[in-house]
Amino acid sequence: MAISNTETRYGGVSKSFHWLTALLILTLIPLGLIANWLPYETDAQLAQKAWLFSLHKTLGVTAFFVAFLRILWAISQPKPGLLNADKPAESFAAELVHWMLYAALVIVPLSGWISHAAASGFAPIWWPFGQNLPLVPKSTSIEHIFGSLHWVATKVLALSVLLHIAGALKHHVIDRDATLRRMLPGEPVIGPLPPQHHSKTPVFAAAAVWALVIAIGTAMGSSGQDAGTTDAALDQVASEWIVQDGSIAITVVQFGNEVSGSFADWTAAISFDETIPSGTVGHVATTISIPSLTLGSVTQQAMGADFFDADTYATAVYDADIRHGVDGYEAAGTLTIKDRTMPLVMPFNLALNGDDAEMRADLTLDRRDFGIGDNMGDESSLAFAVKVAIKLTALRGPAQ
Repeated sequence: MAISNTETRYGGVSKSFHWLTALLILTLIPLGLIANWLPYETDAQLAQKAWLFSLHKTLGVTAFFVAFLRILWAISQPKPGLLNADKPAESFAAELVHWMLYAALVIVPLSGWISHAAASGFAPIWWPFGQNLPLVPKSTSIEHIFGSLHWVATKVLALSVLLHIAGALKHHVIDRDATLRRMLPGEPVIGPLPPQHHSKTPVFAAAAVWALVIAIGTAMGSSGQDAGTTDAALDQVASEWIVQDGSIAITVVQFGNEVSGSFADWTAAISFDETIPSGTVGHVATTISIPSLTLGSVTQQAMGADFFDADTYATAVYDADIRHGVDGYEAAGTLTIKDRTMPLVMPFNLALNGDDAEMRADLTLDRRDFGIGDNMGDESSLAFAVKVAIKLTALRGPAQ
């Protein structure tokens, strides 16, 4: 069997690329579906789900590079003519599906890879080159957009594969020509080809379909992100010190990897008088919207009943007096998450410049104190310690 293509036959390299690609696709689609469907209520279930997702992602990256090499090889080779070129409608459909598949082999794995690189989360790609991509920042918006595009594009890929298989079977069973046999090992007898009619129309049609698919996937990812932010909005509160900017970030360790995120929506009612020389100098009441949390690829899991249970407990509250500490200031009060209230003393750094204040605090909580992940009784899947980093700038309001 010849290695290179001819005007009538596919060579050994093209056949190998074709069947390797088919094997990867027919493995990746059910693998992704199974990984999505699996529960993650226990350590063992989560470990299994993560393992399958890692396998899916690793094979997906493999499929991307195989597709890239396949396209380079196809560009360098003559393309065997269609055996049904004398049937315009059928030849147009065959060419359209051909170009749809070529685009899918790049768009589907690449969109999934970008979504993975933009997120911080579990299920790493099994290779030594890291989990990031150049020019792709860690961004929930990018993760959601490309995740949605990956979901839509996968459906188009599956449909294209089914049409491709149906076409091959039609050629083999009904037309009884060599279209399928010439992609199998060996060199079947192929008669003279009908006149070939080369047209760019199938290319433009496939490009139009994929432009629509990309637009739909992007819109779905953007709208989903916007909806989550809107639902989490908290009412404003009166405060002597008005927060100008700030963040409440958390970092968890899942399967040995740090996953960082933050709460987008929170309020703080702060009273503070730096002229008081000792004892209590103020008070802080902070309310945090739990649904506003983004935590990489495990955001949805974090919202679940076994974790924050956001549907039942929409807010967390920290209520504390501010007092002089050993070295600066500290807030001493209680933190309520879900139905658990625990005492919490939080030392913090404070820089004052007239009516401007800049505050920072770093602390570590134990998730078990608040019933977070009780179904994960050891640290093999999810560490007990949760790092919290708080930063804010505030402006003293006018005297009341």
